[in-house]
Amino acid sequence: MSRVTRLPARTRGALASLLAGITLVGATAAPAAPAPSDGPAGSGRPVVIRYTENGVPHITAGDWRGLGYGYGYASATDNLCVLADAYLTVRAERSRHLGPDAPADTGLGVAGDNLTSDLYFQRLKDARTVEKLVAQPPPLGPEPEVRKLVDGYVRGYNRFVAATAASGADGPACRGKAWVRPITPLDVYRHFHAVTTMSGSGTMMDGITGARPPAPGEPPAEASGPSAASLKATASGLSTAVRTARKDGELGSNALATGSRGTGGEARSVLLANPHFPWHGARRFWQSHLTLPGRLDVSGASLLGFPAVLIGHNHDLAWTHTVSTAATYGLYEVPLVPGDPTRYLVDGVPERMRAHRVTVRVRAADGTEDTVERTLWDTRYGPVIGSGPGGFPLPWTTRSAHVLRDANAGNLRALNSWLGLGQARDTDDARRVLARTQGLPWVNTVAADRRGRALYADLQVVPHVTDDLAERCSTPLGEQVFPTSGVPVLDGGRGDCAWGSDPDAVEPGILGPARLPSTERDDYVANANNSPWLTNPAAPLTDYPRVVGDQGTPRSLRTQEAVLTAERRLAGTDGLPGRGLTREAAQRLLFRDHSRAAELAGADTVRLCRAFPGGLAPSSKGPVDVSAACPALEAWDGTFRRDSRGALLFARFMLKAETVPGGIWRTPFDPADPLHTPRGLAVDDPQVRRAFGEAAAELRTAGIPLDAPLGAHQYVVRDGERIPLHGGPHQAGVLNVITPRWDPAAGASEVETGTSFLQVTEFPERGAPRASTLLTYAQSADPSSPHHADQTRLYSRGTWVPERFTPAEILRSPHLRTVVLTAP
Repeated sequence: MSRVTRLPARTRGALASLLAGITLVGATAAPAAPAPSDGPAGSGRPVVIRYTENGVPHITAGDWRGLGYGYGYASATDNLCVLADAYLTVRAERSRHLGPDAPADTGLGVAGDNLTSDLYFQRLKDARTVEKLVAQPPPLGPEPEVRKLVDGYVRGYNRFVAATAASGADGPACRGKAWVRPITPLDVYRHFHAVTTMSGSGTMMDGITGARPPAPGEPPAEASGPSAASLKATASGLSTAVRTARKDGELGSNALATGSRGTGGEARSVLLANPHFPWHGARRFWQSHLTLPGRLDVSGASLLGFPAVLIGHNHDLAWTHTVSTAATYGLYEVPLVPGDPTRYLVDGVPERMRAHRVTVRVRAADGTEDTVERTLWDTRYGPVIGSGPGGFPLPWTTRSAHVLRDANAGNLRALNSWLGLGQARDTDDARRVLARTQGLPWVNTVAADRRGRALYADLQVVPHVTDDLAERCSTPLGEQVFPTSGVPVLDGGRGDCAWGSDPDAVEPGILGPARLPSTERDDYVANANNSPWLTNPAAPLTDYPRVVGDQGTPRSLRTQEAVLTAERRLAGTDGLPGRGLTREAAQRLLFRDHSRAAELAGADTVRLCRAFPGGLAPSSKGPVDVSAACPALEAWDGTFRRDSRGALLFARFMLKAETVPGGIWRTPFDPADPLHTPRGLAVDDPQVRRAFGEAAAELRTAGIPLDAPLGAHQYVVRDGERIPLHGGPHQAGVLNVITPRWDPAAGASEVETGTSFLQVTEFPERGAPRASTLLTYAQSADPSSPHHADQTRLYSRGTWVPERFTPAEILRSPHLRTVVLTAP
């Protein structure tokens, strides 16, 4: 349980004096710190929301329902349309309201259109999948506090929906739409489940809904199976599709925690949280501070619709997450009964697939409603798929079919985990919470505490597929896919190939905490979406199965940058004063926008640029004049600041270089020197030279000078204002990742994903934690909100926001505005 600072009498008096000018919603006055209670809903307990700079709400309530109520009301105030769209998705009603061919909600899965999304979610509704999970007692089902939070959240959200519908004033863009309506707790749990499974079955909605048995009369598959060449090509394609579906660098994070030997100044520990998530849609972050006196006092950010802090800190512990390399799903290939493709064999015994007739209501072009029906198929392992991640084809033949098993299919425990982290007092508590709940679905955890300890823990949901099981049971395809991707493809015709179980695991079929990697140190731990191997190079982690991640393989340039940033800071060799990480140093290091790729290849890129005869580089559009780029690249300092000239061309070059067969480096990777290899640009390689020409041609086509400053052509437009952005792509080895939406005719004028919520937390030996935050795309997706782009402007300038955590800090805010709600 976290330590909670109770309001002293003088502070309560100061808050009471503010009540004369507050906005009242429902009842009139409220005490600042009501006594903790788990009273029933309808008790009329007041909920106090105090807004400080940039619209950050500090929500205080007297019970869990009240806390959820305040969260639901405040989050809907800022992001009603995004939330309503998410609930529309999990209700499987997008086709009915928006049309079956319109784009699906990419924040909750990968589907080709609304119809595919609806068929997928309707199947879950028909099977009552989420209802069954909610009905389970904890730890498998929601803990009592979570149920109360969700109940209150629903009531608070619905209150804002009703107020918006009744208001005659202008409101959110979705105001008055038929699909914006009250929600139920089941809608919220369905949303949780969709986010939990988005790294597994959520990536294969098209494959699940599009799987069809071979038509009668279709020629039988060859008994011997595919040729060796065909199998190799399929394995290579599937491995690439798995890696692409993980979107390394697009959906990821950086995390760095230092303990007592790794900090500077008076700090005992420091944590840098830097998730890279979408700037639009259901996976936006929203910042809040939640206080239930005596039970919870936690500040940070959550994904929209999650009434808890997912990344943040309390009085004694700070934590964050990065997207893990662990596989969260596996495939089975089941042999089929000859002549009957809807029956399969397990140990020679036929089993019939389960047919699910799914019906979805759709809006026709003339506005009338119709229905679409489709049959989806299930096995003992999970659904039959016609394609895998990234749409990679896995045909259902007369010989066999591929089946998906998602380790998170039975996981509705994520909020149990995050609420537990919010109440943990140190890294030991955090580790116990993660092991007890095993609810984190596809992320690892990095944390720091007041004792001066730094924790890395990959205690999440992972299929129980040991290396031995994979060796015994992999199909010919799996023998090639598993070593390169970690995704198992097992023989579904053998009962002894079922996923195993551990006695310390929360549920059968997943690895227990004892098998998963973790480490606690007093210098530092770091992760940037590579495997646990080099969390700290002084003590590499190696005791984990391949399904969790690889070892002895090349690290991404961003991982190199993260680890070297820590090493140099601790040694005092990074150009900043002193040694060891502090809050101020972490802020400066992140917004330094240094590129590891430029450090390794910048000088070689200048040589390459100057080596083209007549300054003309080859490209698919013909020779392109790159002579203007060479002086800019030579003068460039290797950073991605707004005024950096040459950075934009270099970024596009690194993106093109990804496609060069065999890579772009002269010196290959050496597992004995993983932080400094590979290196040296292969300037004489014709494909490297062509990649540079393609990047230059891309800028020319968009009308961008090759020596243009980065911020002139990497920006967003908010409220008619062009806001230039610093930061660079994952491929350039920049910690402050910005992944722009590239328009061939105009360049980068919007952001897809990248640096989203930032928080640096520093724990002194005594007193409250000191934190700085920034929500790059601001609190509200509503263009009419004053908090639609205020923090985006701060991000553009490289300005952080000092967090207000203690009651005294909150009351000193010059922007303080208080809203009092009465929970029904």
